[in-house]
Amino acid sequence: MCADAVLQEQSYHLEKQPESGRRRFLKLASGGLGALALLSGPLEAAVRRERYLSFYNSNTGETIRQVYWTPREGYIRQSLKEISWALRDHHNDLVKPFDYNVLDQLYALQLQLDSRIPIHVISAYRSPVTNDRLCESRRGVARNSYHIQAMALDVRLPNGRVSDLCRAARSLGAGGVGYYPRSNFVHIDSGPIRYWS
Repeated sequence: MCADAVLQEQSYHLEKQPESGRRRFLKLASGGLGALALLSGPLEAAVRRERYLSFYNSNTGETIRQVYWTPREGYIRQSLKEISWALRDHHNDLVKPFDYNVLDQLYALQLQLDSRIPIHVISAYRSPVTNDRLCESRRGVARNSYHIQAMALDVRLPNGRVSDLCRAARSLGAGGVGYYPRSNFVHIDSGPIRYWS
């Protein structure tokens, strides 16, 4: 089943975000983009240029490099649909429109890390059924996970240290950041600011 067909069956509410994309990204940036916050040139360029995501979904084998926001258009509906499809629940191909606050966090992480290779996504959207099954079989899976709301990503940086990824994610000063060094990934979400390991 293609991304368009699945997403047409489900509601796609881009207007659920009260803040404009630029204002949200500026707030994220002013909240602390680490080294970027100290450099006005790169930060300003990051806000004014088009935003793209480059990631590899380790569960589906799909690689995405997609522009999802431009200064002229704002968030691009078709791009967000394709990104949401790539971040679907791989257990059952269910799709939920991804919260673009967490997509902006992933974009800011890419800038912060200046990585030339795609970030690996190891967990994205989880349907309630999948999340319940994981809760029963694994420790540490939250019943009310932000993954169910398409507001969370578990990521790793190939050929990079998970501690560096965690430090970069925390320096953004946005959302939740979970550090899982034994499993070699970092959780990011667009919920309240909080940190755990």
